[in-house]
Amino acid sequence: MIQDEKHRTERIGWLRAAVLGANDGIVSTASLVVGVAAANSAQHETLLAGVAGLVAGALSMAAGEYVSVSSQADTEQADLALERKELATQPAAEETELTEIYVKRGLEPSLARTVAQQLMAHDALGAHARDELGMSEALSARPLQAALASAATFSVGAAVPLLAVVIAPTSVVLTVSLVSLVCLATLGAVAARVGGASPWIGAWRVAFWGALAMAVTAGVGKLFGTAVS
Repeated sequence: MIQDEKHRTERIGWLRAAVLGANDGIVSTASLVVGVAAANSAQHETLLAGVAGLVAGALSMAAGEYVSVSSQADTEQADLALERKELATQPAAEETELTEIYVKRGLEPSLARTVAQQLMAHDALGAHARDELGMSEALSARPLQAALASAATFSVGAAVPLLAVVIAPTSVVLTVSLVSLVCLATLGAVAARVGGASPWIGAWRVAFWGALAMAVTAGVGKLFGTAVS
């Protein structure tokens, strides 16, 4: 009985977009909120700035991911079109090319030729896409999926510092910073664990950059708030 295996590479497309979206949502919105609050702004002003940041950020993430992944998809399709043309006009050369690839991977020339012939008889374009171009179904570009995942997870992440503002209106900077850092560390650990890496390393690197971003924007907000007042 053949075992149905699940590999982590199958998650890489949506996982990358989801982690990037949630991380960006927390960091950018928390930094914005902390910066505005440090400038001695009222709670409703801080909250309004955060909501605006959530909406603008989610749309920006969706658009950015869609454009970026669409460019990748366009490149993949162009490569497949070129490969399809070469298979139609010079199949012998393409068979030799595939044979050489298998020889470099360790097969004997005669066996490599046989494998190339059989794979091309079954699915020539698929064989060349996989073994020559390095394309696979699991790693193929999906623009809409990436855009929706980024927008949704950004919104969820951005909601964290906004809830902190509502819960603790008198100590916004401290509360938002602590809540956001805990969520960032948790997100980094979970993402690293799902991807097969060390949760501690994932938690540390995400929390570090989040803390740095909030510290810088808090300093800027404090500086400008003092200057204005």
